Amino acid sequence: MGRGLIIVLVAALGFATAAYGQTAAPPSRFAGWTSAIIAADWRDGANHPIEAFDNARRDLVTGFLAAGFSRANMVDYSLRPDVPQPVSASAALDGINAAAARGTSGCLLYFTSHGAPDAMVFGVAPRMTPDIMANIVRTACGTRPTVVVVSACYSGIFLNALAAPNRMVLTAASRERTSFGCGADETYPWFDGCIIETLPSASDFLALAAGARACVARKEVERGVSPASEPQLFVGAEMQLRLPTLRFQRSSP
Repeated sequence: MGRGLIIVLVAALGFATAAYGQTAAPPSRFAGWTSAIIAADWRDGANHPIEAFDNARRDLVTGFLAAGFSRANMVDYSLRPDVPQPVSASAALDGINAAAARGTSGCLLYFTSHGAPDAMVFGVAPRMTPDIMANIVRTACGTRPTVVVVSACYSGIFLNALAAPNRMVLTAASRERTSFGCGADETYPWFDGCIIETLPSASDFLALAAGARACVARKEVERGVSPASEPQLFVGAEMQLRLPTLRFQRSSP
């Protein structure tokens, strides 16, 4: 009787363990990361309202969640003022810092906006210069492994200010070039669309950058636009070693 009970219990435990092994996924490498996705403009070149930046923000959130980032440590904001409860630039920065206090393993900061040769539009606030962005990243992320993506015309101006051993920086264009796709007839800015297109198959941030840059080049050739935007990539010495180990989470087939 006692031996039979032991056998039953062992069998039940084995079944439960097998079932757990079939359903439990390993924790994502990005579960403890802070992530923030900011649509910092809402207009086309003629100052008319468009949806492309907000479309990108929404679908970038979906893409990065699928890659293993945690919604608990993720914030996303639209800085457009023509909504019932607009979010100010300062409120968005407060939200980034609050998220950074929760997710302390690393940082992903993604900005999509219009850019100029010396700054980027950041809502209705004064424009964001490279020095201002560098201070934002330093305050929120410190020495954590950090990925910063800046999708805007002339966004290469941010590269030098953001460069650090613990960072990867990806920009939609060089400091002398515009990027494309910020019109009323576009679903996303082209660079953002290429990130969204590449995310489901990219294994890590290095593959994501390579795929997005190739996608942008293809779109520019197909549409016959020039000069090319020339997206830029910087990877610090620490991140060169770390990034290959930070693989995106993928669902089992």
